[in-house]
Amino acid sequence: MIDVATLSVIRRWALREQMSIREIARRTGLSRNTVKKYLRAGDEEPRYAKRTSSSKLDPYAEKLATWLAIEATKSRKQRRNLRQIHTDLVALGFDGSYGRVAAFCRKWQADRQEAQRIAGRGTFVPLVFGPGEAFQFDWSEDWAVIAGERTKLQVAHLKLSHSRAFTVRAYLLQTHEMLFDAHYHAFRVLGGVPKRGIYDNMKTAVDKVRTGKDRDVNVRFSAMVSHYLFEAEFCNPASGWEKGQIEKNVRDARHRLWQPVPAFPTLAELNDWLEVRCKALWKEIAHGQLPGTVADIWAQEKPFLMPPPPAFDGFVEHTKRVSPTCLITFDRTRYSVPASFANRPISLRVYADRLVVAAEGQVICEHNRVIDRRHDVTGQTIYDWRHYLAVLQRKPGALRNGAPFAELPTPFKRLQAMLLKKSGGDREMVEVLALVLHHDEHMVLAAVEAALEAGVGTKTHVLNILHRLVDGKSAVPDVVAPQALKLSTEPQANVLRYDSLRVAQPHKGAHHGT
Repeated sequence: MIDVATLSVIRRWALREQMSIREIARRTGLSRNTVKKYLRAGDEEPRYAKRTSSSKLDPYAEKLATWLAIEATKSRKQRRNLRQIHTDLVALGFDGSYGRVAAFCRKWQADRQEAQRIAGRGTFVPLVFGPGEAFQFDWSEDWAVIAGERTKLQVAHLKLSHSRAFTVRAYLLQTHEMLFDAHYHAFRVLGGVPKRGIYDNMKTAVDKVRTGKDRDVNVRFSAMVSHYLFEAEFCNPASGWEKGQIEKNVRDARHRLWQPVPAFPTLAELNDWLEVRCKALWKEIAHGQLPGTVADIWAQEKPFLMPPPPAFDGFVEHTKRVSPTCLITFDRTRYSVPASFANRPISLRVYADRLVVAAEGQVICEHNRVIDRRHDVTGQTIYDWRHYLAVLQRKPGALRNGAPFAELPTPFKRLQAMLLKKSGGDREMVEVLALVLHHDEHMVLAAVEAALEAGVGTKTHVLNILHRLVDGKSAVPDVVAPQALKLSTEPQANVLRYDSLRVAQPHKGAHHGT
């Protein structure tokens, strides 16, 4: 096949210079029939017909293509490899090489992928959502400086599909309780709940992806959906374009919120800033499809949202056994439990920001949750000294070096230092601490402070002051004597009369001697 430049020369010689076919053939070395064919082809370069050659695989091509289509529907572990397929073809009479079968399989796979791309994966349909119709949810990973330390965050994004109003909230983990908390705060900020929620197949929502749209939905996630009264809808696997709005929101948030990296003393303060910043961005960002800003369209959409119900009780429950030292362990951190439940099973309810311990059908204690993902330090121990009072009453000596009592309030520590200087001070201090089991702790502390100010650091005096506080009496009343009991003549102190007695005494002794 000649190139376009040679064809151009032949056409110029023949049509412009009126050169004969014989001369053109002589100069180019082509046959006269070939020159005539090129001149008839016009401006386009003539091409030879594609050469086709028979192959030993041709009689089996249809069978092999059917096998490959069947294998593509199976899981990776259940598929036959090319060696097995070649062996099966040989059993049917094929006497060609393995390389020919492998080449056919590569071409079949490439053609299949191209057909899928052309049929749907490269083509999209614009989506339009009505007011209050749907929201989209997704997670992302971003960084912030928390308490001076660069921290990786799991960020929850929720966006209304109509108005495109969005919320962003950061967490340290991407777990069920964080997911529930993110929905509550998002609905609170957005002012209501749409009819549908669009999700990918995240593990906190979907236990198993089945054929088509069938999903085994997580039980706790279903309970949250039922509480907020919306319908959960899940995208096809690896089909992020089905929730393209929230995917774009994740990308846009990188430069709107996380660059430069924000720095805050606590995660709660970061989330407060994110909430304020998101609302400010609503007023700055144009909607794009409707006239006005995101805030303008959100104001129009809000009446179509269902008013948010009270927060879903979004905890994840675990069964734990309390240790002999009255501790339970969760996420490498130990938390104290009332001593009466030592060596017994309890129910631990894990929330996004706290842990609630329940037993025998009632809540027995609660702790602020500690999340520390560092593995180069040992886990913390969170004590509540009140949980060990029952043990102290039997073992008052443990008060001196007991780890839970290192964090006693300052008035208790001052009183303890005073009482431990005398015999039996340990037990007396334990009895003072035990008052918090029957009275408000703030009142007990106030009574201890009053006793210390008076310089009388004893249990009896603390009890006396506490009872007056409980009765509503702040101080000892002044004693007012009745008018009838007043003396008409006040007695005067006269020590001189004792001197007269001293003089008279020797005379009396002499009289008796005689």
